[in-house]
Amino acid sequence: MSETEKDELIDAQKQVIGILFEVIKRLQTNNDLDEEYFEIMTDSKVNENRIRAILDERKENSKIVGRLLEQLET
Repeated sequence: MSETEKDELIDAQKQVIGILFEVIKRLQTNNDLDEEYFEIMTDSKVNENRIRAILDERKENSKIVGRLLEQLET
């Protein structure tokens, strides 16, 4: 394997690691949001604005995770 091929392989591995790191970060954020969501829902004073913000952020994170995973397919 030539040096150029090795460098390209290393670059590809770095990209995959970066994508996977971002996926894990987004999924962990969604887990944290889930915990907050359930705490809010069990509270007698439901904060509708925060619930909406949590759901919107989770949706955005899910979209980003989907796009990142698509990048891994190529």
